[in-house]
Amino acid sequence: MNKNDIANIRKQFKLNNERMRIREIFNVYVKKESGEIYHYFSQPFQMLDMEAQEIFLQNFKKILTGNLDGKLFELKFRRDVEDSTQQILYEGLQMDSEDWKENMLQIVEKMYAHKVYEFDTVVTFIRGEYSKFTKPRDHESDFGGNDERFSKEFILCSLNKTDQPKKALLFDYIEKIFKPNNVIDPIINMAAPLSGFMFPAFNDNAADVNHILYRAGKENEPDERFIEEVLNCEDIITAIEDKGSFEMVLNKVIGDEVEPRVISSVYEEIDKLIQENEESEESEVPKLDYQDVERILKVSGVENVDTAKVEHAFKDVMADEKHEFKASSLVPKNIKIKTNVASVTINPKDLKNIKYITYEGKRCLLVEIDEDVVIEGFRIEQETL
Repeated sequence: MNKNDIANIRKQFKLNNERMRIREIFNVYVKKESGEIYHYFSQPFQMLDMEAQEIFLQNFKKILTGNLDGKLFELKFRRDVEDSTQQILYEGLQMDSEDWKENMLQIVEKMYAHKVYEFDTVVTFIRGEYSKFTKPRDHESDFGGNDERFSKEFILCSLNKTDQPKKALLFDYIEKIFKPNNVIDPIINMAAPLSGFMFPAFNDNAADVNHILYRAGKENEPDERFIEEVLNCEDIITAIEDKGSFEMVLNKVIGDEVEPRVISSVYEEIDKLIQENEESEESEVPKLDYQDVERILKVSGVENVDTAKVEHAFKDVMADEKHEFKASSLVPKNIKIKTNVASVTINPKDLKNIKYITYEGKRCLLVEIDEDVVIEGFRIEQETL
């Protein structure tokens, strides 16, 4: 799934939306430490009052919010897994209400088989249907619109912690007295899901039952146990891990020292690929193999670069010369240069305007700018070296 696929689904989670029909919601309350299922309850989603629906819908949006390969991951199911989650979910899409609940309880048991929490948790499942109009209505021919749309059923899961209510003082308007808050019911924290997933994955106008969209609780901290033992999916590489490996490859090819303009050019070339992909509206994320990296380094002015050298660097760092880096993971939003005197934050494309020089025996960072410098309301006096 690309960010557009995810955004299109996320924005449909709103009240009374014909494009997103949630038929059933199933909540499972699990006790802390023991992982024991304390209570579960299923009902039609529309039977909830409007306020409760809105709270849940915001929670479901959270499951589909985050950076790809940072918080959101499209995972591939492993083959030949006994009692696989893929099969449980696939069957769950087609079952009646009672059988569906039994299947979801199997997944809950997987969740808590080897994991305990220090707080009670609530697992929420929904079954629904997502629709997307594939062609706008032609008013002259009266074709398109609702007549031509992609529609597919899905299951979404959200895992949330519970918090104990804080002690507080209340004012009783009738008795006109202050008294302590005696509420002891746990509060379900719907604003920060611990994890979740959506099955199947969606790419353009197609459902992919061989993949699932997983949402981690924290950026760049996917739960490997959850991915392997609960979802039964293949291992993944986070965006930050991919970027780190890419930098190691560059280091092995270029060396320890490099001019800022070279790094700036490398990022510009990668960004071009990303922009071209977005303009073409292709669903496939652009990736870089060793041949792409070789071309980019040569275009960026790196000398003594050849195929064998880059291929060897790939194999040395990744243990696989056929590895492909996701372009979207490689370009940082900004680069921070930290020294004991000052810190500078700069756009990767502007690195070419940075020079590291020696002046009068002192190391200096020279930043080329095209405007006056104003500090605390004063324009700094310019001098020529």
